Amino acid sequence: MSRSKRAAVVAAVIALLIVGIMMISLNTGSFRLSPYAVARTLVGLGNADERLVLFEYRMPRMLVAMLAGLGLGVAGAILQGLSRNSLADPGVIGLNAGAAFGLIAFMSFFPSLEGLPSLFIPLFTFGGGLLAAGIVVLLAYERNKGVLPMQLLLIGIAVSAGFSALTLFFSLRLDEDTYAFAARWLAGTIWGRDWIHVAALVPWIAVLVPFTITRSKSLDAFAFGDEIAIGIGTSLHRNRLVLLGVAVALSCASVSMAGGIGFIGLIAPQLARRLVGPMHRHLLPVSGLVGMAVLAAADTIGRSLFQPIAIPAGVVVASISAPYFLYVLKKTKSI
Repeated sequence: MSRSKRAAVVAAVIALLIVGIMMISLNTGSFRLSPYAVARTLVGLGNADERLVLFEYRMPRMLVAMLAGLGLGVAGAILQGLSRNSLADPGVIGLNAGAAFGLIAFMSFFPSLEGLPSLFIPLFTFGGGLLAAGIVVLLAYERNKGVLPMQLLLIGIAVSAGFSALTLFFSLRLDEDTYAFAARWLAGTIWGRDWIHVAALVPWIAVLVPFTITRSKSLDAFAFGDEIAIGIGTSLHRNRLVLLGVAVALSCASVSMAGGIGFIGLIAPQLARRLVGPMHRHLLPVSGLVGMAVLAAADTIGRSLFQPIAIPAGVVVASISAPYFLYVLKKTKSI
């Protein structure tokens, strides 16, 4: 079987898995909806209570989780391709910490997170992430060599710690309700539960994910090293900065509505690489689908495992991914 056919089969299987997770997610909660009731309501045959629960509460949250997982999976694949390091992740190099700082800045201007002001949240988180990425790139840049991939990761960890400290400091100055929300966001709670939050996230994903796939050959070239990439005609520094900016935008827009989710950008590309190989025209979409499935499943598990107490999706993802991160780190050291 060719790589393209294998990638198509894998993508179809993951898509079916996502549909199954979606049906379970829409049935999860204090108000039970059977799969038949969900299907009936989706085609407009449900009663008023079923339509209210499905379309006003569960559907927007599920779509936010899926879109955010897609964005984080693709962002992680970009960062791992740029750095040639399987440990690269938006959280590891400080993008999530920068986004959290941007969210705190947003809350200083807009006390309410509902309605039209929520459309500006991704802009603020993107600004915070871009600031963090700018600092990382500036410190990781060397004349005549450009941005050094390994320096990018090491400096990113330090910048992440710095922004996390700043975010904690400014969050302590907020009122009790806003601070409680910030704490839930940092724990990875998917808080975007209205259609306005879906609308705020859709343009970022709809534009940047297809754009990234069109740049898959540039990411393939980075895998051969900088000198070979330049030798085969790749505009190394410009492509690296453009793709880094796309990764920042995707990850920051995703966490703006889904909370400080970590590790999806780490595990989704790695699982995708095992399934479809290293070519980015296959790796990028499958990474997005894996991220979508993981975050949707984590949110469903968190809401259903200890009802009526909900566990943040970020906690569920971290509890599974942290041991895997340590495994990959140990394996990387032993090579």
